[in-house]
Amino acid sequence: MYEVLEDFAQTNDLRETSPGLKLFIGLSSILLCVSSPDPAAPLLVAATMSAAVLILAKIPARFYGRLLLVPVSFAMMSIAVVLFVTGSGPVLFEAPGLPLAVTADGANLALLLLARVFGGMCSLYFIALTTPMAEVFDILRRLRVPAVFIDLAMLTYRFIFILIEEAGQIYRSQVMRLGYGRFRESVQSSGMLAGALFLRTWESGEALVLAMDARCYDGKLGIPGETRPISFIALVSTLIYLGTIFCVSLSTGGPVFA
Repeated sequence: MYEVLEDFAQTNDLRETSPGLKLFIGLSSILLCVSSPDPAAPLLVAATMSAAVLILAKIPARFYGRLLLVPVSFAMMSIAVVLFVTGSGPVLFEAPGLPLAVTADGANLALLLLARVFGGMCSLYFIALTTPMAEVFDILRRLRVPAVFIDLAMLTYRFIFILIEEAGQIYRSQVMRLGYGRFRESVQSSGMLAGALFLRTWESGEALVLAMDARCYDGKLGIPGETRPISFIALVSTLIYLGTIFCVSLSTGGPVFA
């Protein structure tokens, strides 16, 4: 997954756009999503960010859809709880034989949360799929973020995907050996996977330390930097876009479910 994300970030059609501008658009869109009192603005952000990723950056739609399934599936589980146990007002749906009911306030809150999650994740994927992480860390360095924080973030980001890759390899090996055929075997295999994953991660960390020492590591990781100017048209378009989203978030249309 790490290699795939970085490949798209390096080869997309928005690659030559200023990383600072892309980061500003993505983070501003996330803030507008989470602060909007109405689902219209987050949904508009989701639509525009998805259009930018699919049309401007030309990321494959199937891959982008698979990425969105992960956060949306988690959000749906949380929203199901909000939908049935939160809010008051008129009852829209009542489960027969169960003390569960969907009220208008609960439905409106669930829709707002889903829109915020969807808009925020589309904005985050816009950054991840169009901007290499090396450029993001370079921007943090230019903003005078402490070097220790940047180094830890770089190592953490890299090791997350090493951990996922190692876990996938161990899991596939266990499945080929029928390690998840029955419940008891599944529990044992899961425990073995966790133990082996811990040891492999520890070994990978030690190997990384040895490699850094062999390359005369002096306590500071180097970050390749490249400055790309922001065009006047791009800056004006960005401000118009964010201003439109802000105006939409202010002009609430009232609750969807009354």
